[in-house]
Amino acid sequence: MPKKVVIIGGVAGGASTAARLRRLDETAEIIILERGAYVSYANCGLPYYVGGVITDKEKLELMTPQKFLERFNIDVRINNEAISINRVEKQVTVKNQSSGEEYTLDYDVLVLSPGAEPIRPPFKGIDQVPVFTLRTIPDTFKMDDFISNNNPKSAVVVGGGFIGLEMAENLKERGLDVTVVELMDQVMITLDREMAQYVHYELYRHDINLVLGDGVDSFENNDSGRAVVITQSGNKIETDMIVLAIGVKPESQLARECDLELSPRGHIVVNKKMQTSDPNIYAVGDAVQVINFITEERVAVPLAGPANKQGRIAANNIAGEVEEYEGVLAAAVVKVFDITVAQVGLNEKQLKNTEIKYDKAYLHPMNHVGYYPGGNKLAIKLLFEKTDGKVLGAQVLGGDGAEKRIDVISTAIHFGGTVFDLEKLELTYAPPYGSAKDPVNMAGFIASNIVKGKMNSYHWHDVNELVGKGVFLFDVRRDDEFETSTIKGSVHISEFEMRQRLEELPKDETIYAFCQEGFRAYISQRNLRQRKFDVLNLNGGFKTYVMATSTQEELKEMVKNPPFRIIF
Repeated sequence: MPKKVVIIGGVAGGASTAARLRRLDETAEIIILERGAYVSYANCGLPYYVGGVITDKEKLELMTPQKFLERFNIDVRINNEAISINRVEKQVTVKNQSSGEEYTLDYDVLVLSPGAEPIRPPFKGIDQVPVFTLRTIPDTFKMDDFISNNNPKSAVVVGGGFIGLEMAENLKERGLDVTVVELMDQVMITLDREMAQYVHYELYRHDINLVLGDGVDSFENNDSGRAVVITQSGNKIETDMIVLAIGVKPESQLARECDLELSPRGHIVVNKKMQTSDPNIYAVGDAVQVINFITEERVAVPLAGPANKQGRIAANNIAGEVEEYEGVLAAAVVKVFDITVAQVGLNEKQLKNTEIKYDKAYLHPMNHVGYYPGGNKLAIKLLFEKTDGKVLGAQVLGGDGAEKRIDVISTAIHFGGTVFDLEKLELTYAPPYGSAKDPVNMAGFIASNIVKGKMNSYHWHDVNELVGKGVFLFDVRRDDEFETSTIKGSVHISEFEMRQRLEELPKDETIYAFCQEGFRAYISQRNLRQRKFDVLNLNGGFKTYVMATSTQEELKEMVKNPPFRIIF
């Protein structure tokens, strides 16, 4: 075992490496170098301090240098920055930020956990306006102090990813009028767009202004001294503060300067043992490139869960216990006001760039039984292989329990599970928590029927083309639902009247059936197919079609006058 291990960087990856290594080897000398003032802190909780949900500053710091020393006998040196690495001599040059002193540290094994830094493009005027990023505890205090001391009335959040939406919510909670500016045509690009529409709806429901498909061009101050965000389309948005949340880039300069192998995007390349191109140097966390668990392609996923696991695996290998990191599934969850947004595995955008033959299932079950108070709808998209039903990914949005369903599906993917396994899973049930047929089971039922050919379906993105062709669209919903809205040119016969009106249905052409969410049309499809009708069912129903195809203006109108219960 190595005698001396130096770890550059703390937080998730570095701190977990150090703690695990100490549990395996009591004799090793372990030193953590952290250039900032905090070695282990709840960076995922920082937006909630700004929003006032977390009120105790001290709770943001998970482990202090003193606690590391007392509990683990680990030497944590905060405000000490590693400025160079000599791989030949196995030395790190360190600068004490407080005194300015430089010194060298020998190592037997070096672990890099430098993390990633917020992207801050050189926008014109960026230094003349109040711009904030959120990555560290000092960032948080700086933003909180600005709000407390300046009483801003509005904020622009640039970027609609996880951090951007968490900041939008928490700034709204602080009483600010919030605008989110996103270059892409949707927020949360890791979601497929039709699922992101539910997030757009929720943001509109809470009076968040969305500017989609229009990135930032520059900043300026107007005559009254207020900051102005100028978008690429020329739109000008006056604001009192700006938060940049457009992603992160790996802090890999040290690795570059000592000639370690980097990916084209600057991430540190590691093997499955978390070793870099130098076997005496390991790397973990947001700065590394790993493999996708499903496709085995090289990816970078800056999430705390993978960083902690990578740190543990690096420590095991340093201590002589050989273990490999199997890859990342990118399981993630975020709170957006009253809904939970959770996902795992591959999305459809990614699958379109592979050779995998896939299919998908949409459903809108309740998060627990409808008769128990407080139930909410979930919107679920399940992706799976067409031939054998192997589960590839899922996205679940809605009320309590969305993340629970993703965790179950993530477990199934990890063990190579299929949609047939999802059918058979025995999951807990009581009225406050779920249903006897859990939404995961129901997703398995639908997907299994698709794989087995019991439910031939068409999708929301097929509808407008089918309308143009003049096909037989069959609306089986109730009269009141049909009268509220339907697909252009549809023939309406309620599912309850269908058996008495079979002569009105064509046997010489395909019938494209639909209902509100997909289940009632499936029942009708099964009935009609046994009578030798050729019937396809709209996967996910009219609700999925409406949500997927609505413009942003239509979504805003739906907030005022909902055509049906969305997922709330």
